[in-house]
Amino acid sequence: MEIWQAIVVGIVQGLAEFLPISSSGHIVLTQFLLGIRQVGVPAPEDLAFEVMLHMGTLVSVLIYFRRRLWNMTLSLFNKDMLDDRKMIMYLALASVPAVIAYKLGGDWFKAAYNDPALVSALLIVTGCVLYIPRLLKDKVKMAPVVGFKAALMMGVGQAFAILPGISRSGSTIAAGMVAGVHPGKVAEFSFLMSIPAIAGGMLFAVKDRAEGFHEQGAEWGNAYTESIFSCLTPAYLSGALAAGIVGLVAIYMVLEAIRRGRLEYFSWYCFAAGISGIAYFSLAA
Repeated sequence: MEIWQAIVVGIVQGLAEFLPISSSGHIVLTQFLLGIRQVGVPAPEDLAFEVMLHMGTLVSVLIYFRRRLWNMTLSLFNKDMLDDRKMIMYLALASVPAVIAYKLGGDWFKAAYNDPALVSALLIVTGCVLYIPRLLKDKVKMAPVVGFKAALMMGVGQAFAILPGISRSGSTIAAGMVAGVHPGKVAEFSFLMSIPAIAGGMLFAVKDRAEGFHEQGAEWGNAYTESIFSCLTPAYLSGALAAGIVGLVAIYMVLEAIRRGRLEYFSWYCFAAGISGIAYFSLAA
């Protein structure tokens, strides 16, 4: 992979990870368009690149929410900081559905990455999901904080977002709003949810890569070392840097859009991208 290609994909990752338009779907389609991936042909190096891209966006969300995360850490040692301790509990709860879904259908989810037409169709599904809060506007009383019900519903939304083309931020924010939580609080919780989700995804990716090396006869220690250092190429590092910088900008963009009540605007983009993708890859096939 050329450095310029990695930077382009990194920019797409940074924007799409937090904008409700599906980072996984856009990464897959961008790689096909750039010729990095071929239809029906697995690309072994994509796993390492995916880890680095997610590392970049993980850093961006850690920077933005550094004060909130620090307070949550302090709450582990201070019983008076009840709201922050509850936030940790709800984040743990919201992470469970995705873990279960990955364990039960991991191979099926991975297979979807090799079908750009399917990914494009799922972008249309994301567009429909993003429009749901608009239909329920003024029909649901908005609570000021995320509770048990909202955290669980957002966790289920995140589980569906393992599929490329289903937006993680979009599905979780829409689920939280349907559950009756104020959009601003839902968006904050959704971004905080991305921390265990991204970190967990990185661990699963490294584990899978190490297991692949181990099956080829390498020792476990060497397998993990090789799986990690294979990520540290100039192209991958450039992609991670681009993803981190753009991701930080995207967080501000999404929060501003939600404050203005413009979430459904992203649905029109997903409809257009999905329809265009289906047309393009169907003709290309």
